[in-house]
Amino acid sequence: MAGTPKSNRPHIAIFGRRNVGKSSLINAITSQTLSIVSDTPGTTTDPVEKAMELLPFGPVVFIDTAGLDDEGDLGRLRMKRSEDVLQKTDIAILVVDGAVESTELQLVEKLDRLGIPFLLVFNKCDIGSFSENAHGGLEGLPVSAKTGKGVAQLKERLLGILEGWAETATLSLTAGLVPPGGLAVLVVPIDSEAPAGRLILPQVQVIRDILDNDALCIVMKERELGYGLQLLGRKPDIVITDSQAFLKVAGDVPEDVPMTSFSILFARQKGDLEMLAAGARTIGCLRDNDTVLISEACTHHAVGDDIGTVKIPRLLRQFTGKKLHFKYAKGKYFDMDKEAALVIHCGGCMLNRRAMISRMTLSQGSHVPMTNYGMVIAYTLGLFERALRPFGLS
Repeated sequence: MAGTPKSNRPHIAIFGRRNVGKSSLINAITSQTLSIVSDTPGTTTDPVEKAMELLPFGPVVFIDTAGLDDEGDLGRLRMKRSEDVLQKTDIAILVVDGAVESTELQLVEKLDRLGIPFLLVFNKCDIGSFSENAHGGLEGLPVSAKTGKGVAQLKERLLGILEGWAETATLSLTAGLVPPGGLAVLVVPIDSEAPAGRLILPQVQVIRDILDNDALCIVMKERELGYGLQLLGRKPDIVITDSQAFLKVAGDVPEDVPMTSFSILFARQKGDLEMLAAGARTIGCLRDNDTVLISEACTHHAVGDDIGTVKIPRLLRQFTGKKLHFKYAKGKYFDMDKEAALVIHCGGCMLNRRAMISRMTLSQGSHVPMTNYGMVIAYTLGLFERALRPFGLS
């Protein structure tokens, strides 16, 4: 459980004004001291993520946010970051210690609009009276993080929402591609970006997904692929490759064997595959002086021939023959550039599905097409239709 990636855990965000007891409530729910608490308003500044196990459900991420009523220029920046947390929130807990006012009602409207389930918690009920009328008709749960009153009921309600989340949250990476007892060949180049002694997270997650589905997988480098396929004695159900080895792999894999990339698998799991495919098809419409926004969810150290800052810009310039401008955005927060002609996103292995969908929605709302690394590489190398064929999109 401790090793479950954050991207595979439901994200539970705690919102409320300063000093309503958000951090104390997290500690009470988890029976751990995960967050620093103080009587001083504004103790929590930037959103703080806490990956932990919430029994009996399992691994989750709690996000402790700054107060919705923070003050000053710095306070406004903190509130903006708290609002950004909505992009990746699966479940929200709104904490009040008095009447629900316009600040809380505005957040409730946003949660409803985004389809994010939430619980309203009336904290500090040990020192105040609880009145349904004070909550503007919203159902509130009286709780005292200090004494523990109502915490068990809150946790029970939260676990009920989590059960519903688990039923629809995550599509298997290889669903419909590798049947039980089937065989997948994974092509994993060992290059300068591969961490010493380890595989990168997307590769590990695909291996685990195949094993969870009672199928078999064989992992090899691209240089050994031709020889490895000869040794199998049967055709694999699919070959999944790192996008950067597409050309070499396509040359070794027979046309009647399905082939795609790790990045495209994540495009389907994390977001809307058809929308991202449509975004890739706009590459041929790029014009001179267009801006392309390249976005990555992680902040890995860029190597000399980095895929996002070097390889993809080079491929696009060569394919289009246009003078393109590139902007780069890295990290857990996504700020949409409405002037961009195209957004190219990484596979999103560090993001939960809610965060990836939020980024796609922002892009769509700005009328800017979005695609991802694997699709761009396949498109510019002439392998787009083949890479999408396993999903019925060719």
